[in-house]
Amino acid sequence: MARSIVAITAHSGDFVWRAGGALALAASRGDSVRVICLSFGERGEAQGLWKKPGMDMETVKRVRREEAEAAAEALGVQVDFYDLGDYPLVVTDEARDRIVSTLRELQPDTLLTHVANDPYNRDHNIAHETSLATRMVAQAMGHDPGTTPIGATQVQMFEPHQPEVCGFVPNMLLDITPVFDRKRKAMEVMSAQHHLIDYYTELGKRRGVQARRNGAPGDVVHAEAYQRVFPVVGDELV
Repeated sequence: MARSIVAITAHSGDFVWRAGGALALAASRGDSVRVICLSFGERGEAQGLWKKPGMDMETVKRVRREEAEAAAEALGVQVDFYDLGDYPLVVTDEARDRIVSTLRELQPDTLLTHVANDPYNRDHNIAHETSLATRMVAQAMGHDPGTTPIGATQVQMFEPHQPEVCGFVPNMLLDITPVFDRKRKAMEVMSAQHHLIDYYTELGKRRGVQARRNGAPGDVVHAEAYQRVFPVVGDELV
C-alpha cells in the first residue's frame, strides 16, 4: 500500500542534504512525497551565490528556487515554496493554516523535519516547532470540521549538520543505497552550497557502515540517520 510522506524544511536545500535519500526511496516505491520549503535560504544558505559579483536578492531567490526544483525532479518528489524569508525565519498564521490544509489533504504517515534544538541555526528549530504545531492542529476534530483530521502521524527528525551539539540520537538508520545516485544528482545541482556535497556523501558512507554494524546486509553502502519523536506502537518487541 502506498504511503504518504511530507517533509517540512526551513530552507530550500535542507531536504536535499539531509533527507534526499529517504524522499527518493519513498518516491521510488510509489509513495506520495511532498516537500514544504518554508524559505529559499536566500540570506543565510546561499554563500556560493552571494560571492558572485553583481548578485541581488531576487536573483538569489530565483536561482535557489530553480535549483530546488531541479533537485526535487531528480529525487522524484513534489515541492511547495512558501517564501517566508530566512535568518530569521518567521512563520505567519497564514503559512501555518496552509500547512494544516496540506496535511489534511495528504494524510501523511510520516513527517520529516529538523531537530528541536540546533544552536547553530535557529531557523531549523522554528521549522521543527512548526511541524509539531501544525500536526497538532491538523489532528484536532474542531479545526475546520468539514475536512478530515490526520491520525497519529510519526515525526522523524533528520540528521543535523552538527549532531553532537544538537542532542541528535538516531534510532533509525535507513538504507538509501538503491537511490543514492538520485541523491547525489540532486546534491550536484545545489550550486549555492557545493561545499556540502563531499560532506554528505561521506556522511552517507559512515552511516552505511553503522547500519551494517547494526545488522543491515553487507551490500548496504549508504544510509541516512533519523530520530523518532513519538513511540513506535506494536504487538511485539522489535
